[in-house]
Formats: sequence, C-alpha cells, structure tokens
Amino acid sequence: MKTFQISRRDFLKRAALTTAAAGLPSWYLSQRLDAAEPVNPISPNDRPGIALIGCGGQGRYDAKLAAAFGNIVAVCDVDTKRSAEAAQQFGGAQVFSEFRKVLERDDVHAVINGTPDHWHTLVNLAAMKAGKDVYSEKPLTLTIDEGRRVVEAARKSNRVFQTGSQQRSDARFRLACELVRNGRIGTLKHIQVVLPCGLHGGPFVAAPVPAELDWNVWQGQTVARDYVPERCHRTFRYWLDYSGGTMTDWGAHHHDIALWGADCERSGPVSIEGRRLVEPIAGGYDAPSQYEVHYEYASGVTQTTLSTLRNRFDGSTAPDQSKDLPEHGVKFEGSDGWIFVTRAKIEASRPELLAEPLTKRKVELYVSTNHMGNFFDCIRSRKPTICDAEIGHRSVSVCHLGVLAIRLGRKLKWNPETEQFTGDVEANGQLTREQRKPFPYHMIG
Repeated sequence: MKTFQISRRDFLKRAALTTAAAGLPSWYLSQRLDAAEPVNPISPNDRPGIALIGCGGQGRYDAKLAAAFGNIVAVCDVDTKRSAEAAQQFGGAQVFSEFRKVLERDDVHAVINGTPDHWHTLVNLAAMKAGKDVYSEKPLTLTIDEGRRVVEAARKSNRVFQTGSQQRSDARFRLACELVRNGRIGTLKHIQVVLPCGLHGGPFVAAPVPAELDWNVWQGQTVARDYVPERCHRTFRYWLDYSGGTMTDWGAHHHDIALWGADCERSGPVSIEGRRLVEPIAGGYDAPSQYEVHYEYASGVTQTTLSTLRNRFDGSTAPDQSKDLPEHGVKFEGSDGWIFVTRAKIEASRPELLAEPLTKRKVELYVSTNHMGNFFDCIRSRKPTICDAEIGHRSVSVCHLGVLAIRLGRKLKWNPETEQFTGDVEANGQLTREQRKPFPYHMIG
C-alpha cells in the first residue's frame, strides 16, 4: 500500500503557488502559511477504516478526499444505484442499506456523513455513540435543537468531529477574517452576506417510486409524502421538510465566515428580521428562494443577508441578470474600509488593506490548509478540528434563525447563550420538530 507523504518544502511550495494563484499577498505566506503544519505522513499501518453513509455526489467527493488518508471499507445508501456507484468507485468497500449495520463494524473508525440534511443528526449521533469519529456535511442540522444535541454528544463522547464547512481551510477566507479581527478595517460595523437565490418552481406531481430507492427510509423523521422526483436527491434542499433552501445550504458556508470574522463563532445574533421577496408556488418548492434578512449582534454589529440572481445555485441565468447585481460572498464593512471575500477572490476598498503585512497581530486564527486532512490529523492527535460541532451548529443556527424570521414575518429576539427566543412562545416552539417513528433522533443520544 502506498504511503501518503508530503515534505515541508513541497507543502510550502504548493502553498506559495496556491497563494499566488489566489491573488493573496506574499507576506501572508511567510507570516501565516509558514506556521501551518503540513499534512502528516500516513503509513500503511496508519490508515483508518472509513465508512461513507450517503452516497450522492457530495458524499462520494468527500470520500474521495478521505481516501488519501484512510481506506473506504463500507458504503451505505437507501438508493441501491448510488451505493453501487460508490462501491465501484471505492473498490473493495462493502455495500449496506442500513447505516446501523455499518456502525457495528470494528474496522470502521471514521464516518463520512453525506446524507441529506434531515438525516445528518440521526447518523451523527449514532456514529458518535458507536465510538466513531465523524466528518459531517453541512448544513449540520435541520433544527437548532438538533444542533444542541450534536454538540452535547460530541463533548460527552470525546469524538473528533469536523463540519464540512471547507471555506475555513481556504487561505482567502482566513486572511479576510484575520484582517478584520485585527482591526485592519477599523471597527467592524456591518457584514453583508450575499447568497445565490434558490429554485422557484412547481407545482409538481407524484410519480412511481424508483425501484432502487427506499422512499420511506429516505424521508426519515419528516412527514410522509407521496414521492415527487423534485423532492429527492439534489433538489431536496428546496423543501422545508428537508432543508432551508440556499439560506441553509450556501448560508452555512458564508455565515460561518461572517461569524468567524465577527468573533461570534461560538455565539450568534441577538435579533433577526426577514422577509421573502418572492412567494412560493403552491405545490412547488417551499423554501425561501429570494429573501432578505437583517441581524444584529450584542456588539452592535449589524448584518444583512440577501439572495442574488447572480451566481444562481442551479447555474442558470435569470433573464434580468446584470453586472450590477451583487456577487455571493461576505463583505466586512468597518470604520476604515471594507474587505470582500468569496471562493474566487478577495478584494478591499483600498489595495493597501490587503498588501500591507499585519505587524501587530492580536488574534491568530486556526490554520488549516486541507479540510479533510485536518480531520484526519485530529483523529491521530485528538485535538479539536478547525470546524468542530459547536462551530458547525452556530453557523447553521444563523441560517435557521433567518428561515424562522422569514416564515414568522416579525422581528425575533434571540439569546445566544440560552439558545431561546425572548418572550416568544411560538418561535421557541419552532426550535424543534415532531419526528416520525421509527426515526426520532432523540432515541439515539
């Protein structure tokens, strides 16, 4: 078996090339990336067994990255076509349709959770209870109550947990947050988060369930519905039964960065107010597709999250698309300028905000240059990952709060310490959902 290894010289050379390609300042490489630990060598005897649960495109992509650090020994999905494709991709992996059977295996040390959003929590809780380390796709949960349970389970089980918010391991996002946290733009005043708009379509009609799919189990804890192709697989995220649209999908990424830059990654906003900009079509996708949400933090920092027709999630181009429409990403606005960051670039109101080195650094953020590599490094060291369970929970909580504010149509007061709404019984009732038997997550942990 081939040993995975990367020397420090090769690591820094690759980092320098990546930095140059990303348009990052050269000083950042010497000051911060040089301090990063390269991915540790892995010998043939140091390759943990990995199970992939949820064999869609994202799950298989994650497993492909994980295969550099361990052996994919099991794949599991309620869609036999998808599990067969995964088994073919990862030769030698045993195929399962019941994830609990996977967790009984002694040769499974880590789980890659690539299931749809509404299945994340049940699988994560069961995996940690079985003693497995977990890499879970984002958004981490379907409700805020689920997130609190996952955080508590991670603490009690002492399992290594990584949320798949890989932007934390991207140098552009880390640079932006470090500059903001160190006062490069003065006092932080406002954050603008721009997300791609979601799908707006329907009505849709029921169809026969594909022979390869166990539709009952796929629905899991959610209300039983007739099978509609648009409810399943990639477009599940546009239904509130299973997700929250782009607010929870892309929002889990960009809100994570907003919280990181605002020094609120283990906290959250204190007020939320939102509205739909387009009403859903009856019988069609019901997650907010175009929206605007306003947040305020205890520090006085405000945030606006809005959807844009530019860079739509589905890759299509709206007829009225214009260069004047905002690009999705995160913009930090301070008393002395602004910094905008997205996956393709980082920009500032003045070039020197990026070009000048940080000489007086009060805050040094966690450095990871490989999100999956960080997970496996932490499996060996037992140190916290760059995006542990609480960080993943807090990031998606901002998304859930936004969806709730849109649905309730009024300003909500939130206590990030107690994780309860202030004086709002109806809103607090929305922090959890009734779960269909036999799939309630509370039976696991």
